[in-house]
Amino acid sequence: MEHTLTTGPSAAPHDLARMRREYEAAAAHRPAVREEPLVEEHLAADWPTQFGRWFAEAVAADLPEPNAMIVATADAQGRPSSRTVLLKGYDERGFVFFTNYASRKGREALANPYASLLFPWFAMGRQVVVCGRIAPVDRHVSEEYFRLRPRGAQLGAWASAQSSVLPDRQALDDAYAAAEQSFPAEADVPLPEHWGGLRVEPETVEFWQGRRSRLHDRLRFRSEPDGGADRWIVERLAP
Repeated sequence: MEHTLTTGPSAAPHDLARMRREYEAAAAHRPAVREEPLVEEHLAADWPTQFGRWFAEAVAADLPEPNAMIVATADAQGRPSSRTVLLKGYDERGFVFFTNYASRKGREALANPYASLLFPWFAMGRQVVVCGRIAPVDRHVSEEYFRLRPRGAQLGAWASAQSSVLPDRQALDDAYAAAEQSFPAEADVPLPEHWGGLRVEPETVEFWQGRRSRLHDRLRFRSEPDGGADRWIVERLAP
């Protein structure tokens, strides 16, 4: 049975085929963004600088959790999965987030070391799409970040066997209480062996800006393996 979504006060609430908006309407939600198309002349010389510009504008526009990104991974058989996590750092080497290595995404990252990231800045009519290899960060990077986490989040990393099946909520609450007993308030909470950072090392970084009539701007930085210092080229993609 098919379900469709209808917009408008006189339509049934299930007419998906008619649910749409022009992306130029997003301008009202992005006061920090200059109203110009995304053209090559305005693009930064490298993707980290361009990402930094757009991220700063997302923060200035007061988007909820602008560092939220969708991470897609796949298992050894190529079966994909995705979830939302928070970006915790980026530089020319790539984008870093932290997780339980025994979680579904952690296991998949180790079994099939490729991933994609999507920053869904819909209120600004923008997306950033990243594709590349994924690998654990150095242990000291994870330790430095773990020390910055609130104590409750540190204890949660010990309490939750992420992605495993629980019999009920009480089992999780009991595990958290046990972690509190193991690490009293006066003691530091150490970094678990099973927890740490993953870095997505980009092969492509696409900057997508919505335009009228679905003629969106898509500019992609693509890595050329033998390009040396100038290994990145910029390509315009059809929408």
